[in-house]
Amino acid sequence: MRVNNVKMKWGKGEPAFGAWLAIPSSFSAEIMANQGYDYICIDMQHGMIDYQTAVTMLQAISTTDATPFVRVPWNEPGIIMKMLDAGAMGVVIPMVNTVEEAKAAVGACRYAPEGYRSFGPVRASIYAGSDYFKHSNDEVACIPMIETTTALENLDDILEVPGINAVYVGPADLSITLGQSPAMDNDGAFEEARLSIAAACARHNVVAGIHANAGLAQKHQDAGFQMVTISSDQGAMASSARQDIKVVYGSTREGGNPSYR
Repeated sequence: MRVNNVKMKWGKGEPAFGAWLAIPSSFSAEIMANQGYDYICIDMQHGMIDYQTAVTMLQAISTTDATPFVRVPWNEPGIIMKMLDAGAMGVVIPMVNTVEEAKAAVGACRYAPEGYRSFGPVRASIYAGSDYFKHSNDEVACIPMIETTTALENLDDILEVPGINAVYVGPADLSITLGQSPAMDNDGAFEEARLSIAAACARHNVVAGIHANAGLAQKHQDAGFQMVTISSDQGAMASSARQDIKVVYGSTREGGNPSYR
């Protein structure tokens, strides 16, 4: 079976840096995947991407060495299994708040006896190899998201659930539940939570991941995060277009969505 290069890097204690895709296009996915990221994550939760388009994006990513991940819309076994069958080498699962929810997420990612995933890797066996069944429980990454105060309260118990390879911090949602404005980075309660998540992951030998940007990458790496998303397709497009406008109009013309800045 195809080796999950991101998990291999984690096993060596090395960080993996990735990009996030929200634009429903196999061509833009192919462009992003050719830039040298360790992983490319297709966002089916907040992005504009449906299942059929996600499959074409996985096919585009598979022409490169980037490891394909998918953030599924919710902790629902049907869509988790369907995206793994389509060839995702890992799934990022939103709003996992309890041990029971963590066990359900892991179960959907693993064949028996480690889980309850139904067998039918129609594209995965083509992309990852004919021996997919034999090795997929080891190669597929299960990555629950930690993004609420409830998840923080249950963090140590969640991290003890067998089969969790990494947890992924959603900074905006975590900030909101901590009483702060949604942002990629915050001081105060968010910063305390960020460091406590990294420390807890180190105690339990689980990879700490976080949604970020390139400017925050070193800060997160210094704290112990080994999975850091540093770019996105819509952000890169908006930033590049905005810079071109500034070249010809100077600073007198301001445009774009500030959320991309």
